[in-house]
Amino acid sequence: MLENSNATANLAVRDLAKAKAFYAGTLGLKQVHDEGGELIVYKSGNTTVNVYRSQFAGTNKATAVTWTVGDAIGTVVAALKSKGVVFEHYEMPGLTLEGDVHVGQGMKVAWFKDPDGNILNLVDR
Repeated sequence: MLENSNATANLAVRDLAKAKAFYAGTLGLKQVHDEGGELIVYKSGNTTVNVYRSQFAGTNKATAVTWTVGDAIGTVVAALKSKGVVFEHYEMPGLTLEGDVHVGQGMKVAWFKDPDGNILNLVDR
């Protein structure tokens, strides 16, 4: 039923101005819509990311958005780190840490947080 439909990530934030600086400025996403200071929509590949104001910002303790970046994962991690992004390091079975990238089980993955604590990640596949 939904196999041919794009999905949209929804991220709750406290401060839209701070979120805009991060999502547009740091991550380089293009803003495509601003709904009166309550919701900003960003283009990401063939999908969108909705960033909206909420009192529940930062309460999700699981990964909220994943970007598949292929073999460029090391380059993307380095570029984000140069912009001040701090990467999370987790102990996970079957994964070892190589710098800021977790490697194992045929994949590479790196986690980081937005200013409200939403967990975001990059994967190579």
